[in-house]
Amino acid sequence: MGPVRVTAIASLTPLEELEADPFLVDARSQHAMCARWAAEQGYIVSRELLVRGLRPDHCVLWDGVRPGLDLFVAPSRRVLESALSSVEDFLTECARRGVRVETVGSAEPSYDAQMKASIHRRLSMPTAGYDGR
Repeated sequence: MGPVRVTAIASLTPLEELEADPFLVDARSQHAMCARWAAEQGYIVSRELLVRGLRPDHCVLWDGVRPGLDLFVAPSRRVLESALSSVEDFLTECARRGVRVETVGSAEPSYDAQMKASIHRRLSMPTAGYDGR
C-alpha cells in the first residue's frame, strides 16, 4: 500500500490580481504552506497542483489517488474556492472516493510592497532565467 501521499492544491490566479489578492497569486507560498503542514503531520507532498476553476471530477485531481491512503491539502477554503469550480462537489467526490481533504488553517502571510514586487518579477520573467530569488 505504501505511505500516505499528499496532493497540495494551489490556486492559479492571474498576475493582474497581485495588488488585490497577493496570496492567491503567490502559488509558491501556497504550496510551501501545504508542505509545512504535511511535514508536521509526518507526510510529504508527492504532487502539487496549480489550478483555477477545475471541475471536481477532472482526471488531473484523481490520477493515481488511493482511497483511504492519499489526501488533498490546501492552504484554506478560500484557495479551494478559487482552484475548483465547486468546493462542495469536490468534498462530496472526496467522501465518495474515501479521500481526505485538509486545509492548513494558518494565517496567510502579509504582503508588503517588496514582497509583491518579488512575486511580480518571478511571475513576469520566467523565461528570462530568473530563479525567483
